Amino acid sequence: MRAILVDDELPNLENLQVLLAKNCPEVKVVAIANNINDAFEKVKLHRPDLLFLDIQMGKTTGFDLLNLLPEKTFEVIFVTAYDNYGIQAVKFAALDYLLKPVDPDELIAAVSKAKERITNKMNSEQLSFLLNQIKRSEPAVPKIALPQQHEIRYVSIDDIVRCVADNTYTFFYLSTDEKILISKPLKEYADLLKPQGFIRAHQSHLVNPKYVKSWLKEDGGTLLMNNGDKIPVSKPNREMVKAVLGK
Repeated sequence: MRAILVDDELPNLENLQVLLAKNCPEVKVVAIANNINDAFEKVKLHRPDLLFLDIQMGKTTGFDLLNLLPEKTFEVIFVTAYDNYGIQAVKFAALDYLLKPVDPDELIAAVSKAKERITNKMNSEQLSFLLNQIKRSEPAVPKIALPQQHEIRYVSIDDIVRCVADNTYTFFYLSTDEKILISKPLKEYADLLKPQGFIRAHQSHLVNPKYVKSWLKEDGGTLLMNNGDKIPVSKPNREMVKAVLGK
């Protein structure tokens, strides 16, 4: 894979080059750039397979670079020192990112997934989805990308009734009565959807309060959903759930 590294700090570029050479020999770094104008020219010249892209670069961002490029025929791994709104948008788009300082194992995993995505040519739609969310004036993200084996589903947050853990997988139950299985743990989605108002009622259950019909006192606390489903509330979470629901 031919890669370009984009970061406004030279030590970060040098460190990433060393990590790639040591841990990901299949990645050939064809160019580095420390600003978006330089990166724009080098991407046009080298047409890389993979772009390691810093998010915050002075007064510009990696998103600015992506908006400048008319064709996005490469995979992107975002690299950032900040777990901020930009990263939240990246997570909602189900794209990969690395936090600085970069962990070698996380780098290997991200490169492996990028290689698979390049083979399946799955990147352009997700990048477009991401950039559309970044352009929005309000911080809330109305949709989330749910990657499945052969497709990526873009689901409205309001259409998610609840999520259920199944070992390291998560089932999404939608208002359309559809059930989608995603190969990511519930904790990842619990952290992502908490700012959207979702409640972790139980270790295995995340619910959208929009679809909670009532609080049942049976078994110490149970949520009755609009469709009749009953969701257990764990003892440690009862007071939090009651507070959120105004019970």
